[in-house]
Amino acid sequence: MTGSGADGEQRPAPPVDRLTRVVALDGPAGSGKTTVARLTAARLGWRFVDTGATYRTVALAVLRAEADPEDPAACTAAARAARIQLSTDPHQPGVWLDGDDVTTAIREPAVTAAVSAVSSHPGVRAVLIDEQRRAIGADDARGAVVEGRDIATVVAPLARVKAFLDADPDVRAMRRAGESGGAATVTREALVARDRRDNQTNRLAPSGGAVHIDTTHLGLDEVVDAVVALVRQAGLLAGPP
Repeated sequence: MTGSGADGEQRPAPPVDRLTRVVALDGPAGSGKTTVARLTAARLGWRFVDTGATYRTVALAVLRAEADPEDPAACTAAARAARIQLSTDPHQPGVWLDGDDVTTAIREPAVTAAVSAVSSHPGVRAVLIDEQRRAIGADDARGAVVEGRDIATVVAPLARVKAFLDADPDVRAMRRAGESGGAATVTREALVARDRRDNQTNRLAPSGGAVHIDTTHLGLDEVVDAVVALVRQAGLLAGPP
């Protein structure tokens, strides 16, 4: 596993107590958190950390190794062996696996079908939490906007800004259907199944102090405005966003 960044240089994960200049956006699939995180990071000039992309990349590594996504030992071995580079530039997000640009490949249906099983294994999560903390960094002048399921509870529990994004299940299903090009009803079934499975190993719940943002009837700009307002309230902005 390499440190995040274009140079691929291995870097130690910073201690948790230094991961404070962080906007942690947690929530279920389809809540809009990835797009909101990227747009918020672009507006602030901060790093954008897509933790979901790291899990998808390991899922792709598992499939390329022809391993069983249900096999915890095989998946953990794949996570440890994978050389992952994650771009934290919100204007040019991307991810590389063993030197190959897999930004598009990790969104393919086979990876989507495997990622829930792969990400449920504690060994995989342990490996990727370190990688995610490297990507966040501990730069006091430039923070990170991070999306996921357990950012504010596990990855960066001392984040100065914590928000939990959610939406009506039907709306989440429609959003995922739009991303995948599939039927909303089929996507909804897969979404509910994934929620159920993920909650068995990594229960999704707002952390203490997190602000709940229901994105059901909000446009992207409105959600980003709300998150930036939280950043300002936390005293992390010196001037206008």
